[in-house]
Amino acid sequence: MAVLTDDARRRIGEYAALYPAARSALLPALHVAQNELGWLPRDAMEEVAELLGLDWDQVEEVASFYTMYYKDPVGTYVLEVCKTVPCAYLGADDIIDYVSAKLGIQPGETTADGMFTLFRVECLAACHRAPVMQVNHRYYQNLTPERVDALIEAARQLQLQSAGAPGFAIRRTWSESVENAQ
Repeated sequence: MAVLTDDARRRIGEYAALYPAARSALLPALHVAQNELGWLPRDAMEEVAELLGLDWDQVEEVASFYTMYYKDPVGTYVLEVCKTVPCAYLGADDIIDYVSAKLGIQPGETTADGMFTLFRVECLAACHRAPVMQVNHRYYQNLTPERVDALIEAARQLQLQSAGAPGFAIRRTWSESVENAQ
């Protein structure tokens, strides 16, 4: 049974056509599937495998390797705070503790309302502006508790404006809606 829309299947086919070997389109194909569903359930990975002529376990291995792919449901807003030494030295642990206390979750958990998931992640390559947090693949640097509060408030306001829309659809509009929170 297909879990991806015809449009997603078409886009994956277009990616596959760009490469001499369809396997080379696996990363963008996984992005298409995840953007469509909000995460990568097994049946979506099986469908990607079928579209690219791969075995399911080959797709699962790649999806498991990269932290940008979610194999379990995540919140509408995925907050990823860098945990490496430069960020830690400049306050990342304090930011993680602040977000945890503010949202009532620990890293790896999702709020009860499904809005936020918090992760501690490896280097986000913005050491010069640490501490840094990625929210739905957009970077926020030089974090302070006040900046975190502004980001969380912007997310809550967007959620209210988008009442009834599935969370992963809201993710797509995140970067356009938080410009003032920076």
